[in-house]
Amino acid sequence: MEQLKHECGVAMIRLLKPLEYYQEKYGTWMYGLNKLYLLMEKQHNRGQEGAGLACVKLESNPGEEYMFRERATGSGAITEIFQNIHTTFKDFPAGQVQDAEFAKRCLPFAGEVYMGHLRYSTTGKSGLSYVHPFLRRNNWRARNLALCGNFNMTNVDEIFARITAIGQHPRKYADTYIMLEQMGHRLDREVERLYTLADAEGLTGMDITHYIEDRIDLANVLRSSSKGWDGGYVICGLTGSGESFAVRDPWGIRPAFWYANDEVIVLASERPVIQTAFDIPVEDIRELQPGQALLVNKEGKYRTNQINKAREKRACSFERIYFSRGSDVDIYRERKLLGEKLVPKILKSIDNDIDHTVFSFIPNTAEVAFYGMLEGMDNYLNEEKAQQIAALGHHPDRNELHRILARRIRSEKVAIKDIKLRTFIAEGNSRNDLAAHVYDVTYGSLRPGVDNLVIIDDSIVRGTTLKQSILGILDRLGPKKIIIVSSSPQVRYPDYYGIDMARMKEFIAFKAAIELLKERDMRDVIEAAYRKSKEQEGLPKEQMVNYVKEIYAPFTDEEVSAKMVELLTPPGLRAKVELVYQPLEGLREACPHHTGDWYFSGDYPTPGGVRMLNQAFISYIEDGYQF
Repeated sequence: MEQLKHECGVAMIRLLKPLEYYQEKYGTWMYGLNKLYLLMEKQHNRGQEGAGLACVKLESNPGEEYMFRERATGSGAITEIFQNIHTTFKDFPAGQVQDAEFAKRCLPFAGEVYMGHLRYSTTGKSGLSYVHPFLRRNNWRARNLALCGNFNMTNVDEIFARITAIGQHPRKYADTYIMLEQMGHRLDREVERLYTLADAEGLTGMDITHYIEDRIDLANVLRSSSKGWDGGYVICGLTGSGESFAVRDPWGIRPAFWYANDEVIVLASERPVIQTAFDIPVEDIRELQPGQALLVNKEGKYRTNQINKAREKRACSFERIYFSRGSDVDIYRERKLLGEKLVPKILKSIDNDIDHTVFSFIPNTAEVAFYGMLEGMDNYLNEEKAQQIAALGHHPDRNELHRILARRIRSEKVAIKDIKLRTFIAEGNSRNDLAAHVYDVTYGSLRPGVDNLVIIDDSIVRGTTLKQSILGILDRLGPKKIIIVSSSPQVRYPDYYGIDMARMKEFIAFKAAIELLKERDMRDVIEAAYRKSKEQEGLPKEQMVNYVKEIYAPFTDEEVSAKMVELLTPPGLRAKVELVYQPLEGLREACPHHTGDWYFSGDYPTPGGVRMLNQAFISYIEDGYQF
């Protein structure tokens, strides 16, 4: 319902055969380039603000370009960067472009190592200079580094201080750029280490270059660079000499999957895109484990290496509920189960009156949970039918039997996403008026004054779309009661690992809890939470405690939901409104392997998350809250 900016997407391809092999087998040397396009396009949901790719051509001659990059901004960036690449081929005759040997020798982006990135900003910074991959150039091939990632670090200030303390002077205070400089420095040290060894053996000239490129170990670079990182990340990179890598955070917050055969090694943020692009069964795809790196050397030999000690796995649950492609076999099953688990709470909210209730969903991401909810309702109704039939005895009346069997769960497509609100309309009143028309309804889909309307969404974070648009248009249908169902629990805490949910005042659940404390003369709870948060400002982040939990502690989920209804119901609404949320226990049962539920529970996986929450709460109080 509410558009959230979130995790970026990554894709990597390493060809293991000469370009001529792909030309002969698949009819084009562009096999790797085409597969990268597929991997990026099928992860388009992960980045609509920009896209970029990098390519390395192996075994180029001195004076020839071997590292290429193309980037673009905007929702059409993927198409634009690949069009630009193909445009560079137009200066050559078609016969030469189609010739693998010529392409390898003369054409840009005709290489063996590819890396792609899809960007969604979580910092508010935009423009081409912030689009990945970032590039660090050097006259030594092995010292050239391209970097991209799906990540957010909570301790950029510490990383910045660490690299400036050793004499570096980054030109930008941007997390990706700072990490590029940090890793570039460690790469320089690795090259220098090997140069010293080669020189000691009496090697000179290109023999030293080959010695370094054949022995460089990116595991050393990653281990020394990443040991102080606090955050959720999958960082990908490649060097000018042809090494490539992807490394995952020790808590497994951000996802990465990979596949290898004798032709190609591929990695992506989402598992089903690899399945689709390469037509392979799910069993053949492996997950990059927490703290692990996938490393591919210049020769195309790959291995996994434990870079950082794995911590308790806290893979992001919001990723499963909202962001990831629902075509993944496990994600599809989990989202259906989330819908099914809500059935008892929904039945309670409609007083078990199935015959006078219409079920629907907010397009488009809640659709799978909707199917699960319907299955659960069907199971309930079938049990009810069985009891009614049993009560008829051994010789049931045919008409009575038909009446029982004719009962159905009534589902309709009530809400329709009609237009996309354009962000260039900045004037407040016009913007709010347009927001009210983002959705439309299917008129005649329920009986006015008679039917309840149950409509499921995957999350309710800020509630703005609900208040400005959804409730108003649903009320036009004349429902007796509107039950908005969230397949996820109440979002109570900010995220600092890749989703743009960072300010306390944005969360409708937090607003509701604050209002309840005020109403019940419990302002002392707010004051105590602030005082304790303020007192720990100077502590090491590892010692900090989440005192914001005390804001919610006095209330049940139902009390908070009821107050949210008051805050979100627009004036003049005729229907009674109720909010039904997934319990935290239901989320954990449906997604047992994705325990990163800090949005809902406040249990941050890293110390940096607690530190940033502490600062966000202090800022909320000091930016105008009146005790």
